[in-house]
Amino acid sequence: MRLSHALRASPALLLALAACHGKGDALHADHGWVRLAAVPGRPAAAYLTIHGGPEPARLLAVESPQAGSSELHQSMAMQGGVMSMQRLDGVDLPAKGELKFAPGGYHVMLFGVNPQVKPGSRIGLTVRFAKGPPLTLDAKVVGAGEDAPY
Repeated sequence: MRLSHALRASPALLLALAACHGKGDALHADHGWVRLAAVPGRPAAAYLTIHGGPEPARLLAVESPQAGSSELHQSMAMQGGVMSMQRLDGVDLPAKGELKFAPGGYHVMLFGVNPQVKPGSRIGLTVRFAKGPPLTLDAKVVGAGEDAPY
């Protein structure tokens, strides 16, 4: 192939590759952040947004190498001035849907967070589904009294 033909083909090739590797229609996660507990030794809470792909998916876990264990939870209702929460075995994500983990709703409890993790740092999150490969993302760490970054 002559160089001029290769150069003319390059924009089309780049567009095709971008379409294959773009996040638009693919299952992906973003806006990850972790709020540390006000009391050392208590669990931290992780939040993120998961965007569904062309097929429905079942979320099974969100984990971090900086935590000893994790659990999916959903805040339920106020009872006696205290927000109750329920542990979940998984959460269904519809095709092309969106699943937001945010304060007052779905969240991930991170137990045994490494004491070296401080506000302003970042930690990795691994999002696991019933089928398919896991997703990974970096999450910004904030202190207990700080505003959410997203």
